[in-house]
Amino acid sequence: MRMYDIIAKKRDGKELTKEEIDFFVTGYTKGDIPDYQASAFCMAIYFQGMTEEERANLTMAMVHSGDTIDLSSIAGVKVDKHSTGGVGDTTTLVLAPLVASLDVPVAKMSGRGLGYTGGTIDKLESVPGFHVEIDNAEFIKLVNENKVAVIGQSGNLTPADKKLYSLRDVTATVNSIPLIASSIMSKKIAAGADAICLDVKTGAGAFMKNIEDAKELAQAMVSIGNRVGRNTMAVISDMSQPLGRAIGNGLEVKEAIETLSGNGPLDLTELSLTLGSQMVYLAGKASSLEDARAKLEESIRSGKALDKFKTFLKSQGGNEEIVDNPDLLPQASYKFELEAQEDGYIKEIVADEIGNAAMLLGAGRATKESEIDLAVGLVLNKKIGDPVQKGESMITIYANQPDVEAIKQKLYNNITVTTNKVEPPKLIHEIVKQ
Repeated sequence: MRMYDIIAKKRDGKELTKEEIDFFVTGYTKGDIPDYQASAFCMAIYFQGMTEEERANLTMAMVHSGDTIDLSSIAGVKVDKHSTGGVGDTTTLVLAPLVASLDVPVAKMSGRGLGYTGGTIDKLESVPGFHVEIDNAEFIKLVNENKVAVIGQSGNLTPADKKLYSLRDVTATVNSIPLIASSIMSKKIAAGADAICLDVKTGAGAFMKNIEDAKELAQAMVSIGNRVGRNTMAVISDMSQPLGRAIGNGLEVKEAIETLSGNGPLDLTELSLTLGSQMVYLAGKASSLEDARAKLEESIRSGKALDKFKTFLKSQGGNEEIVDNPDLLPQASYKFELEAQEDGYIKEIVADEIGNAAMLLGAGRATKESEIDLAVGLVLNKKIGDPVQKGESMITIYANQPDVEAIKQKLYNNITVTTNKVEPPKLIHEIVKQ
């Protein structure tokens, strides 16, 4: 078998066999296939696409290129959730304890963030004492006892994907649905999930800017998951404006507490219940999505979800008192208000640019080496469709620097106020089941 022939076959739009795909992934991971041939192969896929069978075979070849996590000693169906990313995406902080409160095991492997704010681990480390440095045995023990634990990404998971992604990043082949879908799904499957719930974002603050591309990606990932024996569902959700109100690590933990208490932003609450319903249903703990949602709503009302959050934090060294007293979270030295300059209605909040403003405050990482400030960030007091009066605060800025004029200007440049009444954007565009 020669790589040249495999490239030519895909270039001509023909379907590759499992053996040909395995040959490429194994050879490239070992270094036997050079970057220039891998680049040509990715470009051939970019233009010719892949069949559902090819996508599933590519995914599993990448899964088997390195270590896999064995969660079989955890009782029950392990459901993992993945979001394609956005601004103010606090759903994991809400979903982990909420879903676990219904006895669904949430064994979450998370990373640190690169971009607008930190990743799930950075956010949780806003809680004094919380840590993810636990070994696999302790991780599995905590999930069996409490139904929830979070551990940092470790081991040699999907090395083929890491190597291939770096190459795609510099060869203009990132935006390929088969390559994106297999990349995401390989990591979820290698991490030991039995079932997978996907949140595919669309809009200005999302990787997939239009709904057609988001739907194509969601369908590709759901197809891969179901083909390789992982029950998979997806939600296509809006990211034309930040989700919820908080953008920033400690601020998002506080917002998660409010949401688990039943007092969170409507959009974050709705998305958490939609995704949580899928997770509970896939885990076999509800007869339907409607039944799952009713159980989740009851868990919030009864305080069961909030109690599970306290247990989760305490079990990993965190100070659970922050749940009743969020002032124990890191606090910024300065607080500024971004005042509206005219009366009207909020027409547009450019999500990615608002996220960049939070990053400039120190809430996120511009590079892997950047230090995150866990206290700083933004809280949106107005969302799209809300009325606003001149002088009223649209955004509260939490900073550890006395001068935020440049950041204020950036925010003003990316918020549009109009005199005409505006309808808020639709949050849930579609649910993809197969």
